Amino acid sequence: MTDKNFEEVPEDEGSDAAASGPAPQENPDAGQKPDSAEAKAAEGSDDDLTVDDILNAEQTDEAAASDDASLADAENALLTDLKRLQAEYANYRRRTEEQRHIEIARAKGEAAKGLLPVLDDLDRAAQHGDLVEGTPFFVIGEKVRAVVERLGVVSYGAAGEEFDPQHHEAIFQQPTPGAEKSTILEVVEVGYRLGDVELRPAKVVVAVPAE
Repeated sequence: MTDKNFEEVPEDEGSDAAASGPAPQENPDAGQKPDSAEAKAAEGSDDDLTVDDILNAEQTDEAAASDDASLADAENALLTDLKRLQAEYANYRRRTEEQRHIEIARAKGEAAKGLLPVLDDLDRAAQHGDLVEGTPFFVIGEKVRAVVERLGVVSYGAAGEEFDPQHHEAIFQQPTPGAEKSTILEVVEVGYRLGDVELRPAKVVVAVPAE
């Protein structure tokens, strides 16, 4: 047999060694997209902008129109709110003024009602001749009547006036020959009113047509 001075190399190892060569070097820029460089450049340009650059930048027509529309809407909303507040305040003042007049009239009416019995006594004293001009009683009576007049209280109801059931209280009806309509024949108690408020109706004797 012939001696072999070399070792046999397995076929698999030889094939792998032949196939394996220096690994190809990857290009670091091969996987990047072309736009990445532009994006980096854009980012770098944004970093260079200052506040003055942004404020002094020219505004487009569309942006200006949008700003004008927004400003107009805000002005319209403020104007609407202002008109609503003015209307509410006007209504509040009107209600307050009406309520004030009602309270004043009510207070005057209560004060005048307390003086009505005094006025009745003065009327009776005058009918009996007790109110002689120049006497202290006469002077006091005139002062009381002046206070009542300042309050705005007026008297009503006199003989010969047409009878009005809304303002006169008939305590007796007297058939009277020749009477064509109901008239006041005699005033038993004078009526008083304060403005449109009736403090007391006049109590009267009514002359009615005789049947």
